Amino acid sequence: MTRADDSPVADFANMLRLDGRTYVVIGAGQGMGRQASHALVQNGARIVCVDVDADRANDIAAEVGNDSVPWVGDVTKREGVKQLFDDAGKIFGGKLNGFVDIVGMAQYSDLTEISDDLWDWHFNMNLRHGWLAMQYAAPLIKANGGGTMTFVASVSGNTAAPRHAAYGAAKAGLMALVKSAAVELGPDNIRVNAVAPGVVWTPRVSAFLGEARKERNSQNAPLRRVARTSNIASALLFFTSDLAGYVSGQTLVGDGAVSAKFPYPMDGL
Repeated sequence: MTRADDSPVADFANMLRLDGRTYVVIGAGQGMGRQASHALVQNGARIVCVDVDADRANDIAAEVGNDSVPWVGDVTKREGVKQLFDDAGKIFGGKLNGFVDIVGMAQYSDLTEISDDLWDWHFNMNLRHGWLAMQYAAPLIKANGGGTMTFVASVSGNTAAPRHAAYGAAKAGLMALVKSAAVELGPDNIRVNAVAPGVVWTPRVSAFLGEARKERNSQNAPLRRVARTSNIASALLFFTSDLAGYVSGQTLVGDGAVSAKFPYPMDGL
C-alpha cells in the first residue's frame, strides 16, 4: 500500500528522556525547585542543585541522587552567578545542556508606598538573576551544541498585580527577556522559555495563606484546585525536553484556566 506520508515516526516517549544530559537548577531546595529537580533526574539528567541555604542544597542533591551536586550562593549578585557557572563548567567538563531558574518572590504593599529599596529588591529577586544566568550559561550551552534555558515567570506579569506591582513588573520583564533571548540565542540552538503559574501551593505560600485561603483560591479556578508544585515542574520538564524541540520564546500559563475566565459577572444569566 502506498502512503501519502512515509516520513519516519518520532520516538515520542524517548523524547522526554534526558539521559546523559547536565543541568543547573536554580532555587532547587524546596517547592517548585525540588519537584523540578526530581523531574529532571527521574528522566536521566545529572544536575547542580542551587540554593542560598546550604542545608536545602545538600538535602535535595542527596535526595535526587544520580551524582547530583549541591551549590550554595546568592544568584541575585553577578559574582554569585559567575561563580555558579564557572563551577558548573568544571563539574560538567566545560559543557552544559541548560538550566532551570525557579527563583522568585513577592512582597506586598500599595504601589504608592513602594520604596526604592523594595523596588530594586523585586527586580533583583525576580529578573536580574535570569539575565545573569543567560550571560554566563550561554557559552557553556553553545559549547555543547545547544540546549535550554527555562524560567518560572508568573501570571502577575500578564495581568494587573495589585499590591505587588513591582513583582508583576519584574515578571513581565522576565517574559520579555525570554523572547529576546530566544531570538538572539536561537542561532546557537538554545531554546528559551518560561512557565507562568497562578497560585501554586508551595511551602512558603501554604504558610502565608493558610488552608482557608487555599479553598477560596481553589473555588476561583475552573479546575477547582490550586496548582501543586509538581504541576509546574511537569511544564518545566516539557520545555527542557526534546518534546519541546521547536518551541522557543514562549511563556506557558499554568493557572488552572483562571486567566481564561470571562471577566464580567454572569450571575443570573
